Amino acid sequence: MEGFLKDPVHVQHTLLRGLLQQAAGTEWGHRYGFGEIARARDVVAAYQDRVPLHTYSDFEEDIRRIRGGARDVIWPGGFRHFAVSSGTTSSGKIIPVSAEMLAANRRFTLSVGITYLARTGNVGYLLGKHVVLPGRIEEDPAYPGMKIGEVSGLQAEHTPFLYRHILQAVPNEVAFLPNWEEKLREIARRTVGKDVRCLIMVPSWSVVFFDELIRQHRERFGSNARTVADVWPRLQVFIAGGVALSSYRELLQEKIASPKLRFLEVYGASEGFFSFQDDANDPAMLLHLDNGVFFEFVRMDEINDPNARRYMIGEVETDVRYGLFVSTCSGLWSYPVGDVVRFTDTSPHKIFVAGRTSEMIDKYGEAVFGEEARHALRVACARTGARVRDFHVAPNPPETDRPPSHQWLVEFERLPDSMDRFSEEIDGYLNEFNRHYRIRREAQAFERPDVVPLPTGTFHAWLRETREKVSGQTKVPRMREDREIADAVIALLRIL
Repeated sequence: MEGFLKDPVHVQHTLLRGLLQQAAGTEWGHRYGFGEIARARDVVAAYQDRVPLHTYSDFEEDIRRIRGGARDVIWPGGFRHFAVSSGTTSSGKIIPVSAEMLAANRRFTLSVGITYLARTGNVGYLLGKHVVLPGRIEEDPAYPGMKIGEVSGLQAEHTPFLYRHILQAVPNEVAFLPNWEEKLREIARRTVGKDVRCLIMVPSWSVVFFDELIRQHRERFGSNARTVADVWPRLQVFIAGGVALSSYRELLQEKIASPKLRFLEVYGASEGFFSFQDDANDPAMLLHLDNGVFFEFVRMDEINDPNARRYMIGEVETDVRYGLFVSTCSGLWSYPVGDVVRFTDTSPHKIFVAGRTSEMIDKYGEAVFGEEARHALRVACARTGARVRDFHVAPNPPETDRPPSHQWLVEFERLPDSMDRFSEEIDGYLNEFNRHYRIRREAQAFERPDVVPLPTGTFHAWLRETREKVSGQTKVPRMREDREIADAVIALLRIL
């Protein structure tokens, strides 16, 4: 870490050169001349001149071959591990995960723990158990001998021996139970009486897990436990990933109710582990620049331009939204992660994840990103006393008696004191901080948000109806420019 903090540009140049040298003998290395690029004085300029930005479809056929055992295609040797980036094993994006990437992700995880220890001096979180909620992995049904599943599950399978046998609260055979609800119940059963000091899980599913944990504590011990702190009084650290912590932080603080608890957010994906919160007092995450990933950034206002400029780490600016592209030690080359990031600082390089490149509504020229939606909800909650579990935003088409609007489907943990005021607060925030939204509202292109409160469990029911499997990494899409999700969720209300 000291190396990339001191000279981030040199570290990224050196990393790219090393990746190209390693992959020079592969099919992709011969196609683009990786060996020659690696010898160039300006390796980044040479790389960007010869290697275009790619999409998943550019890799799809080669990944199918790799799953069947083909070697030296995008990275030296073969692959035995594959991460499902989205969807399911039958329809989602399948990302090869090399042995080098598994090792890099282990180093990243250690960086999070060691940095927290160095910054706080708090060894207490190492003196109790850690509860982890990883995703599921299985033998690839289409390609025997290969492991496939969520990247958190792949990493859990490769957790260091000492951590697994000393700190991990439940064994992997429990963590990998195929039924998600059964897994939550069993983890709660095995940990309800333990001295748990650290949690590593997706914030959205931790709310469901905490309800089960508290229920089991009351049942087993005859307690009147109301919070997680009543069950685990020495809980100290919550390491969150998978979805934006900002959407759940206040709700989690209320559920856990421990003034000693620190939250740390990490940003990882099937393609690699990218950044982590190195300072508990700063919500922005430090971009890890020496972890097997070379980063490129494309401004979101140019993301659909085939000739868009590709920025590297020494060229990015703060408060600009960029689409993230990566080249990795798993053989992905200028590959789109699908996330939008925004730098809050460039010395060191710290980011927020502003949402998905597809997580945006621009139906009426308003250009509202997922990050803005989350901030608007947080402000509305603070001013109306509400707590939100989950949400989805979709356009509400015009009817004969009213203009269009944004429809916010919101699953509340606690209802606001006034639904009208809740809508007004969302509208007010977006008017203040999004110029495009304000101009369209002033032109009466659409009305203020239509907030629809949903019963608890609605989104979970929708996930179960629409996904082959539900797990810790199964997420509710925050925004869509069509009503496919919104209409399906509303249809469920007639059943629930």
